[in-house]
Amino acid sequence: MTRRILHVVSNVAHYDDPSHPTGLWLSELTHAYDLFEEKGYEQRIVSPQGGVSPLEPRALKWPLLDASAKAWLNDPNRMALLSDTARPDEIDPADFDVIYFTGGHAVMWDFPDSAGLQRITRDIYERGGIVSAVCHGYCGLLNTTLSDGSLLVAGRRVTGFSWREEVLAGVAKYMPYNAEEEMKKRDARYEKAFLPFVPNAVVDGRLVTGQNPASAKVTARQVADLL
Repeated sequence: MTRRILHVVSNVAHYDDPSHPTGLWLSELTHAYDLFEEKGYEQRIVSPQGGVSPLEPRALKWPLLDASAKAWLNDPNRMALLSDTARPDEIDPADFDVIYFTGGHAVMWDFPDSAGLQRITRDIYERGGIVSAVCHGYCGLLNTTLSDGSLLVAGRRVTGFSWREEVLAGVAKYMPYNAEEEMKKRDARYEKAFLPFVPNAVVDGRLVTGQNPASAKVTARQVADLL
């Protein structure tokens, strides 16, 4: 049976300050998408509102723009996938084995309170599927509850972009909240690598999370191993 992956991307194009652009950190999608494609999995992309997913400009510059992301930028068919993403109400969770939340600071604004994404995540998880996220993508798991009312992340080992990495990246003062602390407030067992910006993934049953942009590939590999 062919496995099916649902990628989640943001619709947000800027911080609270409109002069500060943001969006999807492209390589966090492409590294996972490419790996899953090599394994023959079917894939689809959804966003909180559907339609266009803007791209984070900083991720499109050297040295952050790697071969995988560059190949997407140069492929009109790939880029079309990001100009016409599905809405949550167009997605049947029963069709997917995995949900994979991508990052970029944009997701901090539109992932946490998307009832549609929460519904899909809950349904996939409770049907025995895998919930995964990389970098800021874990913001999409902050408020997701299970059918019994408990938080999905409560008591679970997770990782995601750390506050230390926000500070080192020079953007901490622009953040709407401290995602690491918000995870801890929800009783998640947050973990991070000793060194910032290095690949790091955490697996807790069918919950798989990666810490930063460099962790997209290792996160996807962990998901594939579970499948």
